[in-house]
Amino acid sequence: MLAGALAALFSGCAHRASAPLPVPVKIGSTETGTASWYGAPYDGRVAASGEIYDMRQLTAAHRTLPFGTWLEVTDLDNGKKVEVRINDRGPFAGDRIIDLSFAAAEKIEMVGPGTARVRLRVTAPPEKLYAVQAGAFSTLDRAEALAASLRKNFGDARVVQARTVWRVLVGHDLQPEDAKTLAKKVHKFTGAAEIVPAT
Repeated sequence: MLAGALAALFSGCAHRASAPLPVPVKIGSTETGTASWYGAPYDGRVAASGEIYDMRQLTAAHRTLPFGTWLEVTDLDNGKKVEVRINDRGPFAGDRIIDLSFAAAEKIEMVGPGTARVRLRVTAPPEKLYAVQAGAFSTLDRAEALAASLRKNFGDARVVQARTVWRVLVGHDLQPEDAKTLAKKVHKFTGAAEIVPAT
């Protein structure tokens, strides 16, 4: 991590460092400590989960929580809250317990300060989660070709069979606003994008 004034810019998430193995968690489990945030230069890079990190989505990095864990993050100084999904590893410096995406940090007004005292609480995933459909094809070969192309830019594109068609999906378990952000990016890349329920 970067220290001092640079912490507010990049949070200094050291994602190349080795992380402990994920530990099981129960809904309602809590942890208290210092949060930081990260954006550039990590935006667009591959996160530890294999997804492409997008600093405009509500995600976070944690050292040990399993990928896909949902957390409610509460700023203990201003009372503001945000829900995030773990999709990366970090932070690896000092007593920091979580690295929030830029978007999540904005929600609790900690971008300027760079760090904040927070309480993490494990929550159940939101009832309605989404992915982005980039295309649907009658042949598997065409679907796989598009998915392979999308992985270079979005990391986690996958092919899902639905009866007689093969759907190409991007993104996992997205909240509505994150799905809209991703759909705009996918549309620019492919000319087509539809927000669909996560599978």
